[in-house]
Amino acid sequence: MVRETPVRSPNAGGVVTRSKVFPGVSLPGLGISASPVGLSFGTEIELPAWCRLGTHVSMLGMASAWWIGDWLVYGQDRHKDRYRRGMSEHSLDYQTLRNYAWVARRVEHRRRRRSLSFQHHAEVARLPGEQQTRWLAMAEERAWSRNTLRHQLRGLPETKGRTASPLRLDVPAEHRGRWQQAADEAGMSLTAWAINRLDDAAHG
Repeated sequence: MVRETPVRSPNAGGVVTRSKVFPGVSLPGLGISASPVGLSFGTEIELPAWCRLGTHVSMLGMASAWWIGDWLVYGQDRHKDRYRRGMSEHSLDYQTLRNYAWVARRVEHRRRRRSLSFQHHAEVARLPGEQQTRWLAMAEERAWSRNTLRHQLRGLPETKGRTASPLRLDVPAEHRGRWQQAADEAGMSLTAWAINRLDDAAHG
């Protein structure tokens, strides 16, 4: 059960409910209650305040996948087998968490771009670092969507300097459809998603 703590604004006298799920986030004077399942508007807010709220919420949404991924990478590196306990207490499914961690580990902080989504970074995560930087820069400069970046990346070898050996599989259409849906939900290309799942299976 999530407990909520009222935070009173010293300026406007309004009360903002700040959930422990969103530590350090406050919206003073707006009279908004935040919980894991939504926002409740206790009072009417003007357009400028509504726009500022949208900016805060958007930033939280964009950052959450990175925060979770970095949190998992830290646990994997520092706590080894015990980090799975923390994963089991998270509301997201196991494979989604693994995907977040994989992208966070593959894409260093210095290569990440605020103007691009986590899904953009997932598309280039399989590439060497310098190639990640180049493709992310192009995506940012040309305002590519995730799908546009994915199309641009098609046909690239998996990694620079590695001997390319195409792997061809006869996959029934229904399987490919399920795999593609799972990859889309994870914010990854089908190739990256398949590599991630095969690596998981190989390492037990």
